[in-house]
Amino acid sequence: MTNKATLCLWYEGEAQAAAAFYAATFPDSHVGKVHLAPGDSPGAKAGDVITVEFTVLGLPCIGLNGPPVFKHTEAFSIQVATETQEETDRYWNAIVGNGGAESVCGWCKDKWGVSWQITPKVLTDAMTSGGDAAKRAFDAMMTMKKIDIATIEAAVKGG
Repeated sequence: MTNKATLCLWYEGEAQAAAAFYAATFPDSHVGKVHLAPGDSPGAKAGDVITVEFTVLGLPCIGLNGPPVFKHTEAFSIQVATETQEETDRYWNAIVGNGGAESVCGWCKDKWGVSWQITPKVLTDAMTSGGDAAKRAFDAMMTMKKIDIATIEAAVKGG
């Protein structure tokens, strides 16, 4: 990878599966080089996949296979901006339907524990506009798991 900054995500032996799932789910995503461990380590044997280079929505990442020492938390998430309800539903359903879990306010977690925010642009626009419309959009969002664009739009209009 040639970027100065690359997101490194820790997986318990499933970095390659995670990278393949992300590449199949999101546009501008692909799996790159797979690196094998040159020798034995506490988390791998020589020849095991140790890292996988991949891109998610244009974001360069590296998946590191390690022992079950570190867990993902909601303190870190990948936010995905969506244009339509169809796009929102597609990403949400792919993550949750592949062994993931729903959370609240547009957050969900994939089966590897990585947190995602599937965030329609209409919500971001409403929240950054300030005033009463932002408050109504915020209040509507607080009642949701997956974001419903029509409900956010109605809230912004005062309905």
